[in-house]
Amino acid sequence: MTDSLTDSLPDSSSFVIPRGFRFGAAIAGIKASGRPDFSLIVADAPASAAAVFTANRVTAAPLILDKENLRASGGKVRVVAINAGNANCAAGQAGLDAARTTCRASADVFACKPEEVFPSSTGVIGVPLPAEKLVAAMPALAARLGSESAHFAEVAHAILTTDTVEKTAFARLEIEDASGTTREVRIAALGKGSGMIYPQLAPHATMLVYVLTDAAIEPAVLQNYLNPAVELSFNRISVDGDTSTNDTVLLLASGASGVAVGPGNAAFAAALQDVCASLARQVVADGEGRTHLVELRINGAATDADALRVARAIAHSPLVKTAWAGNDPNWGRLAAAIGYSGAAIDPDRFDIAFGELPICRNGGRAPEYDEAAAHAYISRSEFSISIDLHAGSGSCVFWTTDLTHEYIRINAEYST
Repeated sequence: MTDSLTDSLPDSSSFVIPRGFRFGAAIAGIKASGRPDFSLIVADAPASAAAVFTANRVTAAPLILDKENLRASGGKVRVVAINAGNANCAAGQAGLDAARTTCRASADVFACKPEEVFPSSTGVIGVPLPAEKLVAAMPALAARLGSESAHFAEVAHAILTTDTVEKTAFARLEIEDASGTTREVRIAALGKGSGMIYPQLAPHATMLVYVLTDAAIEPAVLQNYLNPAVELSFNRISVDGDTSTNDTVLLLASGASGVAVGPGNAAFAAALQDVCASLARQVVADGEGRTHLVELRINGAATDADALRVARAIAHSPLVKTAWAGNDPNWGRLAAAIGYSGAAIDPDRFDIAFGELPICRNGGRAPEYDEAAAHAYISRSEFSISIDLHAGSGSCVFWTTDLTHEYIRINAEYST
């Protein structure tokens, strides 16, 4: 392992790695910086897979091929091949050809079927992907894959683009196997995302998330665990309101623990939810140029969907986000966003609080409103805003950021 690969890697001493997977990263020459830019996650045997993808109708070539491959393989994946520095999007037939070339090369190296390969890309849109560089780097990378924490950390580092920190999350839980013996199941996740973050992931710079478990779970059951976990985590975040062309969340189950998990296992569902929520919050915390991480708590909405409408209206308002950037407690901008959100509201009934500080009551300024205290509170790097619409029992929690001069600088210079 060279110094260039280990430099700036996250501390892996506390990582809990699911069994049945190997990891590694290399410098393929995709990133102009010369930093690691090609990663592999390899299952020892075909792993059950579940995935959700961007709702953007302009979709990167790897995602198109991923959907085809998952259908063809019956939801099985042996190899995840990830490049950073090039999104392989808006490249026409050449983009699809590049993704297929990566799949064929992976299949040759790892003696699997091309449809058991899951390619992923992140980076600049509209630039042809030089797949030959990935192909050239693959044999040497394959020869040094490993299952230790340090190998996992390599992947977490190499997939980054404008991110400033690696994003990882872990869980372990005890589940009874078929014989009634309690055995350990592990979950680990890594991801990237800093800008162009408003995933709108469907079954209903880019966010890529890879979640791994050593439980034995059938693909259809795995998908039923992933969908609600994504809805309450990655679909509850926004940095800038832009939905990427490449957003992907992939969940793989190796079965290497020997513990079969069927439908409706509350403990597994809760652990998966916790891991996804942790990673989602880390993505927002690393938002491009952000100086504030804001948690929105919307309660008393007519429905959960209405609560989400209010949260998204606030999270996507340039006026609100720039006020936060300036530590300006201009709650009138929040009121305006609530009003145009499309949610069913009574303008004379909603309340707003900054943390525990009353700001607005019954649609107007709270009698005990203290502007100095409000300013001091939202000058913190992290704060929460609670809104009660008094219209029903709908609620949601949503995480977002402010909008700063640094965000503009990063994105004004992104491709140059």
